[in-house]
Amino acid sequence: METFILETPTRHHHHMEADNDTGISEFLLLGLSEEPELQPIIYRLFLCMYLITVLGNLLIILAVSSDSHLHTPMYFFLSSLSFVDICFTSTTIPKMLWNIQTQSQVITYAGCLTQMYFFILFGGWDDFLLAVMAYDRFVAICHPLHYTVIMNPRLCGLLVLVSWVISVLNSLLQSLMVLRLSFHTKVEIPHFFCELNQVVGQACSDTFLNDMVMNFGILLLGGSPLAGILYSYSKIVSSIRRISSAQGKYKAFSTCASHLSVVSLFYCTLLGVYLSSAAPQSSHSSAVASVMYTVVTPMLNPFIYSLRNRDIKRALKRITGVPVM
Repeated sequence: METFILETPTRHHHHMEADNDTGISEFLLLGLSEEPELQPIIYRLFLCMYLITVLGNLLIILAVSSDSHLHTPMYFFLSSLSFVDICFTSTTIPKMLWNIQTQSQVITYAGCLTQMYFFILFGGWDDFLLAVMAYDRFVAICHPLHYTVIMNPRLCGLLVLVSWVISVLNSLLQSLMVLRLSFHTKVEIPHFFCELNQVVGQACSDTFLNDMVMNFGILLLGGSPLAGILYSYSKIVSSIRRISSAQGKYKAFSTCASHLSVVSLFYCTLLGVYLSSAAPQSSHSSAVASVMYTVVTPMLNPFIYSLRNRDIKRALKRITGVPVM
């Protein structure tokens, strides 16, 4: 009987436990391409991008922690973002590189759930940190005289902690919801990591409740921070418009330019993924589009901040001994 359950996909609820505990022997991550000749190219490209991401973000953390001039709320949030970006890419890329290297597409059921949990956790935390950084710029530009009083170390720590707690709770909820689903014995995921939407889509039991919880999560982790960012920037823009001198306007705006670039990049790529996954027969294009926000955005963040920021450039020059452009 046990062999029968292992070999035969089932849709019945009384088999759900068997399906989840013993029936699912493996999930297969089909990756970005199944063409054998493309695998070495994908491997080298992603290895380079991953190393640049880790190194770039580590340098930002080092620069901020080693320079006392950078011990301000803005740079504290920036180094937190860099830490989260390293963790965010580390949930997906190493496994993808390992699978290409070992020429295997397998990820265990437990491995898939773990990857999903941490991916949602760090993705959500990233999102909330961008909103916290927008709030920091709003206070700096709209209430400059009260900035140090409002953005005290206690509030800064609290904002990062609350962002983390909300992300953990959402991630836990989404992952636990997947546990109630039953799957066929062999599940093929047309992606390079266990993306929640793709995994739920492969289930052979009713996913209505999962879809509801998933949409709630998107609304909470996508909508709320975006609303906060838009509100902060609407206030920032109206405040900058009241500055009389052109030089003053430029100086005020230049403190937000890096953050605005990162926010635009993050949300535009997310929108691209959402639109590509909404199109029919698009699982492959959705996987390719996902590369933008899972790998490219965390990789570009350090460059965006270091290229536009004199303080970061100075700190990096002191650490590396190489002048930054």
